[in-house]
Amino acid sequence: MTEKKLSTDSGIEIKKVYYPVPNNEPAEIPGQFPYTRGVQADMYRGKLWTMRQYAGFSTAEESNKRYHYLLSQGVMGLSVAFDLPTQIGYDSDHALSEGEVGKVGVAIDSLEDMEILFQGIELEKVSTSMTINATGFILLAFYVALAKKQGADLTKITGTIQNDILKEYAARGTYIYPPKPSMRIITDIFEWCAQSLPKWNTISISGYHIREAGSTAVQEVAFTLSNGKAYVAAALAKGLDINVFGKRLSFFFNAHNHLFEEVAKFRAARKMWAQIMKSMGATDEKAMMLRFHTQTGGATLTAQQPLNNIARVTIQSLAAVLGGTQSLHTNGYDEALSLPTEEAARIALRTQQIVAFESGAPDTVDPLAGSYFIESLTADIIQEAGALMEKIDAMGGAVTAIEEGFMQDEIARSAYAYQRNIESGEKIIVGVNKFQVAESNKVPPFKIDDSIQQIQTEKLQLLRAKRDQEKVTAILEKIALTARSTENLMPVVIEAVENLCTLGEIADSLRKVFGEHR
Repeated sequence: MTEKKLSTDSGIEIKKVYYPVPNNEPAEIPGQFPYTRGVQADMYRGKLWTMRQYAGFSTAEESNKRYHYLLSQGVMGLSVAFDLPTQIGYDSDHALSEGEVGKVGVAIDSLEDMEILFQGIELEKVSTSMTINATGFILLAFYVALAKKQGADLTKITGTIQNDILKEYAARGTYIYPPKPSMRIITDIFEWCAQSLPKWNTISISGYHIREAGSTAVQEVAFTLSNGKAYVAAALAKGLDINVFGKRLSFFFNAHNHLFEEVAKFRAARKMWAQIMKSMGATDEKAMMLRFHTQTGGATLTAQQPLNNIARVTIQSLAAVLGGTQSLHTNGYDEALSLPTEEAARIALRTQQIVAFESGAPDTVDPLAGSYFIESLTADIIQEAGALMEKIDAMGGAVTAIEEGFMQDEIARSAYAYQRNIESGEKIIVGVNKFQVAESNKVPPFKIDDSIQQIQTEKLQLLRAKRDQEKVTAILEKIALTARSTENLMPVVIEAVENLCTLGEIADSLRKVFGEHR
């Protein structure tokens, strides 16, 4: 099949890839180690990035309606947000869930909720990303149990669980168990998926929340890749094959407003990770590829003059695409005020579609390569992030650096310096510390009804009344026994959700064995 020719609006042909000297390829070629110029030889000329929209709020019924709407508007993959109780292992009727049910994401207590969440959506035909960490193994079990109920072929199921607990200790805080048992759960997921869910991305090693907490671009790269090294080391210690699990590692980065630094950051991270994986024993080239999802920077959105956020999100989307992302979520312009309205979610998706079909950015591989500025910035980020990673290695790795508070302190220092620059006026944020206008907010906020907790509580009461309680008790005891052994936890957790054990009950059975991180 001959490749379709692309050209500018003036009719000038656009080549697939450009080199400094025509017909004289340099050492770094797209799709080849160390992947600085992209993980695919033809990048978006072969296939566009996956356009995702992160959504989840209220009940599974309400979120399901939004997913159907987004799919009808051209979304290629779903991305699920969960509420705080779900993230930290409490059922909706738990006392600590009060006031938080359905607020920052959807409430999922049981397999029945998961069935409602994906009603009318065939899991074999959609790629689903789930932003969940401490309870990631339980949500994956719900998803697998639902796929089995749909009669899906598990070898065809694609998607990602975030499952990155180290950044929770460093930057975000939705952890349950201490680091060592948390790492054991993660490597159990790696092992089980390699055998049973081969196309599933078992972890999305996240720089996003590190950046949201106030890190610099350099720190985002250094801390994310250091955490990645820790997961690889844990998997190797368990005896897993780096060439198998390495192919299912993915990353999740933030896109901020400095277009050129962000493009350089993505290029630098790809090159560094390829070299790290090679040094740790990977020989399969696919296990050395850094594949990543990007989300535009939530912390960059302003409540002042919120429509300005559309311009910010456009710049950030371009940075992600010019930097070679594999999938992208664009934030709604109103997200500094509330969860995104349907209109804001549609504009966010249209922003990606305009970049894809009108900007020309996807027409050639790594279009900013060869720019003196981009190449120099890429090299500078590699050097500075590498120096920071050496410090972490000298401490004994990411887990120790987190336990000793090193990453947290570095992020806090950067966040303080950035805020001080805004307050002094050295850093201009349009509409915030310069170019202000008197404004009355006319953006209608998206509100979540406080009755959601009552709805979820009634569902839980019905669920507990109809299930086999003896079987539930026996399975929860079996989970605790498995946790005390070296057996893989995933099969028994899947058995538990299939027998209508709730998320909170499964999390609690492990709290009794592992304790909680304080």
